[in-house]
Amino acid sequence: MSHLIIPAVPKAPASCLDLWRQKNDRLVHQARLARDTSPSLRRQRLAQDILEKFRGLLHTLQGLPAAVPALPLELTVTCNFIILRASLAQGFPEDLTQDIQRSLERVLETQNQLGPKLEQGLKELWNSVLHSSSLLPELLPALHCLASLQAALWLSTDHLGDLALLLQTLNGSQTEASENLLLLLKSWSSPAEMSDAPLTLQNASALRDVVLTAFAYRQGFQELITGNLPSALSSLHEAASGLCPQPMLVQVYTALGTCLRKMGSPQKALLYLTAALKVGTTWAPPLLEASRLYRQLGDTSAELESLKLLAEALSATHNPEAPKLLIEVDLLLPQPDPASPLHCGTQSQAKYLLASRCLQAGRAEEAAEHYLDLLALLLDGSEPRFSPPPSPSGPCMPELFLEAAAALIQAGRPQDALTVCEELLSRTSSLLPKMSWLQENVRKGTRKLPHCPLWVSATHLLQGQAWSQLKAPKEALSEFSQCLELLFQAVPKDKEQGSGSTYEDLYSCSDVALQQLRVAALISRGLEWVSSSQDTKALNDFLLSVQICPGNRDGSVYLLQTLKRLDRKNEATAFWREAQTHLLKEEAAWSVPLYLETYLSWLHPPNCETLLEEFQTSLLESHDL
Repeated sequence: MSHLIIPAVPKAPASCLDLWRQKNDRLVHQARLARDTSPSLRRQRLAQDILEKFRGLLHTLQGLPAAVPALPLELTVTCNFIILRASLAQGFPEDLTQDIQRSLERVLETQNQLGPKLEQGLKELWNSVLHSSSLLPELLPALHCLASLQAALWLSTDHLGDLALLLQTLNGSQTEASENLLLLLKSWSSPAEMSDAPLTLQNASALRDVVLTAFAYRQGFQELITGNLPSALSSLHEAASGLCPQPMLVQVYTALGTCLRKMGSPQKALLYLTAALKVGTTWAPPLLEASRLYRQLGDTSAELESLKLLAEALSATHNPEAPKLLIEVDLLLPQPDPASPLHCGTQSQAKYLLASRCLQAGRAEEAAEHYLDLLALLLDGSEPRFSPPPSPSGPCMPELFLEAAAALIQAGRPQDALTVCEELLSRTSSLLPKMSWLQENVRKGTRKLPHCPLWVSATHLLQGQAWSQLKAPKEALSEFSQCLELLFQAVPKDKEQGSGSTYEDLYSCSDVALQQLRVAALISRGLEWVSSSQDTKALNDFLLSVQICPGNRDGSVYLLQTLKRLDRKNEATAFWREAQTHLLKEEAAWSVPLYLETYLSWLHPPNCETLLEEFQTSLLESHDL
């Protein structure tokens, strides 16, 4: 007996629950390792493989009757599956709500709360689960993690009312004062996890911080757009102190700069814009805002330098970051709004802003070069469709050509301006033959005649000015006359009835633009007649210009000067007495295209006010005599 060897008792096999938990933890470790894997394609394949294994594990757990001991693991696996799937999809697929709903139903099954409640929506299911009197404490950490995913889903889909009710239930507060989502999120405290709890890719506390940051970011931008600046400032500060990834931190700092600029604190705004640039991920938003800030301060050089850097920043190619296999703030936000003050647009839009601001600032040489660069960019096929710059309204492609031609004329490059105008007409000539059948329809009484597109008339106007600069009066007069012939066929947009088609919109224009174009063409042709010593013909054009636009200072001064040269003092006196009430008034601020605004500035007589005062004095002296 003393030599009898008693065999050792074999070690009991681990339970299925332990094996499943080990598999969950192993998959979490693999997912964390995959985050640092490069290249991104390999990371994507690894993550997809891990996702499928989480899916299989979840199906295994949910294939068994719901049981309290297995629920913490089952809920944790559900959370890990949702986190990884949403990260790979860069959003929340619609069927993820089914995973959350199924988990809540499994919790209620263990509470013997079956029946009609299973047919209720997510909001009712959450209310039933969280108000259950028999809910075990060890289930709460995993349940709060699932609740944080529900909060993320509802925030991303704009179900803010449902989100508020969920947070009120989690916080145990149901008063009206507790409806502030930001306060509810800040006061939400998830239960501490047990040391032996299954691993999660993101716990409830981390997910809550993501939701809190996303909501603060979203609310701050909405309040900034609506003009509620103090509230916007508070929300944006909250977002900046949260879990912002670097690209979003740039956006938040830039929005803070925008807010402070609008609140009259440009120096503080500049500090935030500098901080945004130092983050170093994307420079476009702070550069665009910096250009606005310098424009507000009147620092044109700094404004234009910011716009140059903006165009360069938008021309650089950025490789999108690979998903980090986590729920991040940007997944909970809507798509960027083109109307947002931080929307930077494309490289061509930035170049347009730069070119147009140079033109407005009187830097014609720089403007001309930037416009030519922009046209080359747009016409070489790299950006086939030109869309408006980030402003309420932007130019159509023909207007861009016209602005370029105006910049070239102002820069003293009339021959280049003629080339741009000819290019515009050649590229759009296919639109013009349609006028023939429209005129035929008018003769038959079946359709009104819309005018030739406004930009065609404007093209002839600019060509006339270019020929005038080249000292070619015959060609200049021909272009001005052709412009006027087209303009006097025009029908203002607000006088067209029932115009709803895209084609008719192309052939319509505003009253103001049409009026000012006619005035500009008449004054231009009149000045050309004056240069040719044909004052009588010039007088007719100047007179017609003031009849079209009574009180127009430029036309009135040229008319008075011409009458004086023709020694028609009585007519000059009569015109002055009739017109001076209009001339004494401030001219209205017109909204006209930039090329026309630039052109009109060329027509101002030098020392206009002095000339009017001298004429008034000479009339008074002659009257005294």
